[in-house]
Amino acid sequence: MRKFIHIDMDCFYAAVEMRDNPALANVPMAIGGNSHRGVLSTANYIAREYGVRSAMSNYQAKKLCPDLVIVPGRMAVYKDASEQIRAVFAKYTDLIEPLSLDEAYLDVTDSEHCSGSATLIAEQIRADIYHATGLTASAGVAPIKFLAKIASDENKPNGQFVITPSQVSEFIDGLALKKIPGVGKVTQQKLQAMGLEHGKDIKACEEHFLLQRFGKFGGVLWRRCQGIDERGVETHRVRKSVGVETTFNEDTSEFELLKQRLICDLLPELEKRAAHHIKERGIAKLGVKVKFHDFQQVSKECQFDEVNAAVFCNLLKELLARFRHKPVRLIGIQIGLLDSKQGQPQLGLFDGE
Repeated sequence: MRKFIHIDMDCFYAAVEMRDNPALANVPMAIGGNSHRGVLSTANYIAREYGVRSAMSNYQAKKLCPDLVIVPGRMAVYKDASEQIRAVFAKYTDLIEPLSLDEAYLDVTDSEHCSGSATLIAEQIRADIYHATGLTASAGVAPIKFLAKIASDENKPNGQFVITPSQVSEFIDGLALKKIPGVGKVTQQKLQAMGLEHGKDIKACEEHFLLQRFGKFGGVLWRRCQGIDERGVETHRVRKSVGVETTFNEDTSEFELLKQRLICDLLPELEKRAAHHIKERGIAKLGVKVKFHDFQQVSKECQFDEVNAAVFCNLLKELLARFRHKPVRLIGIQIGLLDSKQGQPQLGLFDGE
């Protein structure tokens, strides 16, 4: 039986800002751009009590919490803290799968630290992180990978939750399906309409029934609820795409203006960011993302093997026409990279939207 730990830092970016500026510690605060059109990357727990969330516009957040303090992000500082955290992980295992700057899976099955106890290792890692950075982390411990991630959210902030092998079946029975990674809002609504809300409900279904209604993910969901997850940690995660985006100060449906921003602002930045990856891997496809004034987000991609302004512009035009030229608040462009091993295109950031 394997032993997984999922470590998730507590409101990481906001926590770094509160650490470095104690005056922010007891006020609602968030990280975001300076303009009212900006979007928040995270918020502290005080702000979350008002309903403030990541990916929310500054304007909307201020409506919910007029006293909200919004500070600009300092990515270099966050990266430094993340490196300190990963150095802590490396003391306990070489099997580390970073998911972002502030969370990671660890496989400690063969670790001899703390007499091999995953529970004690997780506690020690959290203590070491606090000693090294002054930041708190939450942890989930489980014999199954996806359950470790769910468990890390059970006792946030600065908490820990352990699911032992003997507790797996009972825990899954009472598990709300919306907590399972991959179950988004649309899928959750479909499941609820079918009377499926908890793990025990999926257990009672036949796998082929879920495959017919949810495709491949139906099979994944069925296996998760049977306690089957054979995935290990991926110590080398391959980048699938590179993208850039911009939010407009005012909504616009003028194609020429959108085209100008795409060509003059986004394209040079994309080429700069992607140069190394293009040289190493090559391009599989190009894509455009649009977020409209009502926050509806859509995307369109096509196979293409080089950065091409005309292709991006055509994709943008097709999206605008399909949605009747609704006012736009954000556009983004991306390249999908070829699979480094097989030379095949990988799914990118826009897939599944």
